[in-house]
This record gives sequence, C-alpha cells and structure tokens, in this order.
Amino acid sequence: MSSLHEIALTLIPGVGVVTAKLLLDHLGDARSIFDASRKDLINIPGIGPKTAETILSQSFMQRAEDELRFLERYKIKSLFINSAEYPWRLRNCYDAPVLLYYKGNAELNADKIISIVGTRNATEYGRDLTHQLVEGLKAQDVLVVSGLAYGIDVAAHKACLKSGVPTVGVVGHGLDRIYPAQHRAVAESMLNRGGLLTEFASQTKPDKENFPKRNRIVAGLADATIVVEAGLKGGALITAELANSYDRDVMAFPGRVNDPYSAGCNFLIKSNRAHLVTGVKDVEYLLDWIPSPNAKQADTQLSLPLNLFGEEKTVAEYLYERGSSSFDQLQTAVEIPQTKLTMVLLNMEMQDLVIALPGKRYRLR
Repeated sequence: MSSLHEIALTLIPGVGVVTAKLLLDHLGDARSIFDASRKDLINIPGIGPKTAETILSQSFMQRAEDELRFLERYKIKSLFINSAEYPWRLRNCYDAPVLLYYKGNAELNADKIISIVGTRNATEYGRDLTHQLVEGLKAQDVLVVSGLAYGIDVAAHKACLKSGVPTVGVVGHGLDRIYPAQHRAVAESMLNRGGLLTEFASQTKPDKENFPKRNRIVAGLADATIVVEAGLKGGALITAELANSYDRDVMAFPGRVNDPYSAGCNFLIKSNRAHLVTGVKDVEYLLDWIPSPNAKQADTQLSLPLNLFGEEKTVAEYLYERGSSSFDQLQTAVEIPQTKLTMVLLNMEMQDLVIALPGKRYRLR
C-alpha cells in the first residue's frame, strides 16, 4: 500500500515537489500524510485549509490505483525519494522529484555517471565527437545519461548501444509512450542495456513545459554534464546551468567561432561555466578518474614519435611523469624563466603537444 500512497502524493492537485517534501518532513512517510487529520495538516507551516481539504478528499486516489496497475502490468519501478534505489546524486539536489518511474536494468547509483547533451541539430562533427567520447569512456565502466531527443542526445544513446555502454534516457512524458516516435527502436534497445526514466505518470504528454523539468534530472543524476555541441539557446545550456547550480562539473567541447551550433559551448567555456575538454583524457583528469588502460596505451603511442629537444623535452618529460601540472609547479620543477616557459608552452600548444586546462594547468595531449 505504501507505493499507492507514494504515487498518490505526486497526483494531488496543487501539491508540487516543495509542498510534498514539506509534508514528508513533518509526517514522515506518504501513508501518514493521508492518515493525518485536518488539524494535523493545517498545523504544518505552509499548508493551508485549501490544500488540507484537497488531501483529505482523496479524489485522486482512483488515478493512483490506475497508475499502480499500469506499473505492475509493464514491470515499471516506482522509486520514492526515501528509498535505497532512488539515485543518491539526484536526491542531493534541492528540487529533486519526489517520485521517479524507471524501466530498465542499469544501476542508477553506479560509481561513475556522465550526462551527455547537445543540440538537436547535430552536425557530423558533433556526432563524431559523441561517438569518440563514448568509446573512450567505455573502459571506465560509466553509465551515460541523456534525454532521448534529436541530435546529440540520441547520438549518445546510439553510440552507447554500439559500444556496449549502459545508457539511460530521461524523458519528459509518461512511460506509456516514446517521444519522438522515431526513437522508439533505440528506446526499446536501451531497456536491455540501460533504461528509461521519468518523473511523469502515464498519460502525461510530452508538453513543452516538461522538458526543463526533465533536464534537471539529466543534470542531477550525473557526476558531470558534458556539452558536445550546442547553440546559444536550447535545452543543453539549461542542463549545463542546472548542473552548475548543483555544484556538478560541466564540460564542453569547443567549436569554430562562426559555427552557430558550437556557439553555446564556446560561451560556456568563455564565461567559465564549463571546462574545456577535447577528449576522454580531459574528462578523466577533471573527475580525477584513473586513466583507462586503453587511454594509457594511446598516450604511450602518441608520445613515441615526438622528437623534442631542449626546454620542450624537459617540459614534456615532467608533464609525462606528473600527468598534469600548474604553471607555478612546472616553472619551479624545470627551472625555466617565466617568460621563456610561457613561450615554450605556447609553442607546444601550437604543435598540438600540450593542452591548457582551467586554472593555468597543463598536460600532454
């Protein structure tokens, strides 16, 4: 019966996430809310007579019973915010949904979770980056989250299916439908290697206002959100802003200055809202993940043909040993004057040998 009351809590007219959590804080669990008297409810700060009467009427209980039967029929899990299965990363967000509906087999509390988002108008450049990123992350045993939308989102899901990486699609509607319909085959494949997740009950249409709500789940589920390709307006930038508000890492791939579908990524980087990344090595570094064996092998192969001499060789050897270094640490270690070291690093960047990271840090590409 507790599942019924948990579902019912989310169906009370006029009771949103904030009010539902307020009720839970004072009364402990969903069933206790419906067992409470009018006096008990009104005594809760922020709960007025109108809300109390709506709760006591239980006019929405039949709808909750219908929903419970739907979940049982299609083997969909309901994850209440207090349950052990509820994603703990998302629970820590101030606006986390009280209830989630989930169908799939991926672990929503996996050790490593990345969200990949971007424009619906993905270019070949963006799709290639997405595939390379997913393939590079494979050895990290990550779970990849996205929104099953056109463009970069579905490209991420497809790349995961191809590479054998578990992937979860967060949708802005009930699980009695798939939107967009063109992605049904992808969504069905994801059920065997990931899953579908939503806060919306069945019969909820993919209305426009649902997608910003969906985006907060995409951001809140993950350790970091990676924006592959995005314009200045759209859901990807909203998701990045939400991830920042949750104090999560945000990363973005840079694009050409005159490309409208990279303008959003460039803006995020320029305004210090996202770390600049060019590949999986940067992601591993920023998240302090141990580089995968495949990535390490690639690093070694890349380092072999470099014919460096003098200061460049000294800098390269130090960065190879350390992995990365701040400018000040590097200068102290290699004993090269500041002005000279600046020129050496710039020249190595121009040769595509070194990458500059946020905070005046450097590492070998």
